[in-house]
Amino acid sequence: VLLQAFGGGLVQAGASLRLSCAASERTFRQYAVAWFRQAPGKEREFVAGISWSGTRTYYTDSVKGRFTISRDNDKSTAYLQMNTLKPEDTAVYYCAAKRTLMPSMEDDYDYWGQGTLVTVSS
Repeated sequence: VLLQAFGGGLVQAGASLRLSCAASERTFRQYAVAWFRQAPGKEREFVAGISWSGTRTYYTDSVKGRFTISRDNDKSTAYLQMNTLKPEDTAVYYCAAKRTLMPSMEDDYDYWGQGTLVTVSS
C-alpha cells in the first residue's frame, strides 16, 4: 500500500495544523496506523497510533492533550490534528501502516509515507 502524507507547513506557536495520510488501497482499513516525526539532528520518534478500527489510540507524552489521531476507513485516510503547536514540534512527520490490529511505538511498520514538514516558529 502506498501512503501519502500532506498538510504540513509553517505556523506560529499556538496554531493548529491537520496532517492527512492517504492510502492507495481500501485494504487500509485492515492496517494499524501511526505518525512518527523526526526533528533535525534527532532520531525518529513515535507520536501517535491508532488501531485498525479506530477505537484505540496512543500518544507519546509530549503531545497528549494537544494532538488527536483519527481515521476514516471509507476514505482510506488517517489524520493527525495538532493543536497548540510548540517550536519543539518542528519536525518531518511520517505516517506509517502495518497489517495488524493495534499500532506499536516501535518503527516496525511495513509502509511509510514520504513525510511532510511541520515548522513551528516562536
